[in-house]
Amino acid sequence: MTPNATGADAVIDAVTAVLLIVGALMSLGAAIGLLRFPDLMSRMHAATKPQVLGLFLVLAAMGLQMREWWVWPVLAVAWIFQLLTVPVSAHMVGRAGYRTKHLHPELLSTDELEAVVLRAAGQRAAEKAQEAGSAMPHAGNARNGGSEDPNGVNGGPSA
Repeated sequence: MTPNATGADAVIDAVTAVLLIVGALMSLGAAIGLLRFPDLMSRMHAATKPQVLGLFLVLAAMGLQMREWWVWPVLAVAWIFQLLTVPVSAHMVGRAGYRTKHLHPELLSTDELEAVVLRAAGQRAAEKAQEAGSAMPHAGNARNGGSEDPNGVNGGPSA
């Protein structure tokens, strides 16, 4: 760029500067939220929402400043990849944090996962009890010393 650019170049440079500053502030806000928010759920919100918008603004600024058509699809792919992966990773972190009790329940307005987790825990406990019941060795009869071998032969396979 020439130092005395006028007209469209000056407008594009000004818009690029604004987009870069706002995008950087959004990303800075996400970083500060990660450090300052009290619990996992609010930190997770701070890590995802402003970070994705900040990245979009920075990518848009890059696209404007490059002034080439071929860069826009590349930047769009990078942003779409962020849009697809950030919510999924936040969801997984949130579920893991919920299950390991790394949250403040008094800060939740509604707990929509409580019923699902209790139901899954009950089913898991019933399955373990059923497995433990079927894996218990039978008492056998007292004559062969409680061996589970029905033929009364200890050691070795039965014929």
